[in-house]
Amino acid sequence: MNEPAVLAGPERARPDAPAPPGRPPRRRPSRRRVPLRTRLRRDWQLLAMVAPGFLVLLIFSYLPIAGNVIAFQDYNPYLGDNPWQAFLHSDWIGFGQFQLLFEDPAFWDAFRNTLAITAFQLVFFFPLPILLAITLHNLLSSRLRGLIQTIVYLPHFFSWVLVVTFFVAMLGGAGLLAQSMREAGLQPWNVMTNPDTFIVLVTVEAVWKDVGWGTIVFLAALSTIDQNLYEAAAADGAGRWRRLWHITLPGLRPVIVLLLILRLGDALSVGFEQFLLQRDAVGRQAAEVLDTFVYHFSIATGNYGYGAAAGLFKAVIGLVLILAANRVAHMLGERGIYSKS
Repeated sequence: MNEPAVLAGPERARPDAPAPPGRPPRRRPSRRRVPLRTRLRRDWQLLAMVAPGFLVLLIFSYLPIAGNVIAFQDYNPYLGDNPWQAFLHSDWIGFGQFQLLFEDPAFWDAFRNTLAITAFQLVFFFPLPILLAITLHNLLSSRLRGLIQTIVYLPHFFSWVLVVTFFVAMLGGAGLLAQSMREAGLQPWNVMTNPDTFIVLVTVEAVWKDVGWGTIVFLAALSTIDQNLYEAAAADGAGRWRRLWHITLPGLRPVIVLLLILRLGDALSVGFEQFLLQRDAVGRQAAEVLDTFVYHFSIATGNYGYGAAAGLFKAVIGLVLILAANRVAHMLGERGIYSKS
């Protein structure tokens, strides 16, 4: 005996489902494009709010890019009454500035120092804001968390002159540590003027100044993680370390990858004031980086085309690092700083 057929309710047709035989294919509804004038009239408040920041970015970030053209000139600022006339009267030499740059041993010393400091800080500085953010996030007392955040944020607002002065007062030859060691009958350590440990010194200074400020982004990322995941993992018997490994770190991974890509793109810009202030104390061989190289060998001497060539080289290397790091992030399943989809 045949059982009665059960009629199912009508299913909602999917847009990508094939049309039944005998019926014309369904057309997707076209999205009507809003005219530009209508969008400007509708969003003028938002555009007015963004306009000051856009003007600052345009004037101080995008317009100066055009100045890189003097890297291909023997630029002489005294050939006219203004920079435009000097640009018009300066001779074009092609890649001559780059040839002089790549033949300069001082440039390669600065390049090696910059890469060494970047690699060292990437290993010993970049993870510290993540660890500090996780530690602060796990504090139960909101008052204690706010107090610690205020203390670790405060050095970010100090200038590098004040930071270096503080370290000289603490670790210099006449500083507190040296005096305490002399009173104890010990030989004081050569901290502020030792070129062999300069890379450690500048990393410690950077950590003291900016490690608290770097936790802001990671604390914001931690606040977006669903707390129900922690409760469910704890109910299943997961300990603190397993919750950290399987919930916290995966939740932070997109932010970590994004900041790591941006840090690699800025790898050749390790700082200027910090190294300029300590260059004479430890010597050029240890403290010269690309930013101070441009200042001493270009701006201070008036050879602006030479400095523009060094800056353009640094920008190209940074762009290549960003593109390569973003490609690796896509291969690992992360969005990176941009994606095609």
